[in-house]
Amino acid sequence: MSRAAERLKLLINHLDRPPAVITAAPTSVQTSTSNHPQRLRYTFDTDLLTPEQRLSYEENGFILIKNLVSEEDIDRFRKEFEKICRREVKVPGLVVMRDLAIAKSEFVADQKAISKLQDFQEDPELFRYCSLPQILQYVECFTGPNIMAMHTMLINKPPDAGKKTSRHPMHQDLHYFPFRPADRIVCAWTAMEKVHRQNGCLVVLPGTHTSTLQEHDYPDWEGGVNKMYHGVRNYDPQHPRVHLEMEKGDTVFFHPLLIHGSGMNQTQGFRKAISCHYASADCYYIDVMGTTQENIEKEVKDIALKKYDMDSEITFKDTWAFRGRLVQGERTSL
Repeated sequence: MSRAAERLKLLINHLDRPPAVITAAPTSVQTSTSNHPQRLRYTFDTDLLTPEQRLSYEENGFILIKNLVSEEDIDRFRKEFEKICRREVKVPGLVVMRDLAIAKSEFVADQKAISKLQDFQEDPELFRYCSLPQILQYVECFTGPNIMAMHTMLINKPPDAGKKTSRHPMHQDLHYFPFRPADRIVCAWTAMEKVHRQNGCLVVLPGTHTSTLQEHDYPDWEGGVNKMYHGVRNYDPQHPRVHLEMEKGDTVFFHPLLIHGSGMNQTQGFRKAISCHYASADCYYIDVMGTTQENIEKEVKDIALKKYDMDSEITFKDTWAFRGRLVQGERTSL
């Protein structure tokens, strides 16, 4: 069988996989006698999530797990971040992002503030987050047993300098990803300290994960927008929203189509979180030419060409393929 045929067979088998089912237990107030189970699209039954949690994710597109990552682990991640800020550690492929309006760094006085580290897959200490057993057991509920860590971030939201640049526009993570299906992708986002509305907690629009990928671009904000911070062009500002206030170690898992963002950091401290986007190893790459993702494809390719002095023939897929790391099971496709 040719490689193309094997890939098609894999895809067909994946798409033909029967959906997970769950049967709600009857209660004294239920009068229906229907025995038809409710089909669940977004999670697998691994005996970890409760029926209530699975139904909540089905309806809202996110689930918050309290106290999932230990204080010891988070402190180790923080120390590694500090070493990187002080340039004591050099990490191949690491993308260091700085807030365009913040002049003062947290750890190095004569440098602009680091607002985010991306692609830390070559840093053993930070990447340890992506393979924590307590994280992966939840990830498996959304991706299945073969798991790829595709995108890593440590977010260091700085105090706002009055330009509102510490905001992150409302967006869908799938805008950045040239792989599908979306339902087999999930983000794990862990608070590294207490996160609340004052220091810019995550804001989510529950239920928006059931829609399609929307058009994204840089918002027209007076104070400017940080690099790669694209936002949904049109969404209902009246849609009910939830501010995810979290304690250190709390972790939220959410769908890549869920519209979310974060507000300004109105405190004097930096707000930290660590995250990883996971995908089933059974996922496959797509061509985004002619889609709403063309703008992010061009921007990512331009950055890769400049940063790595790579050949102009590099594809959007290539920029993701070299970052992906198998963290559980078998690498079947991605």
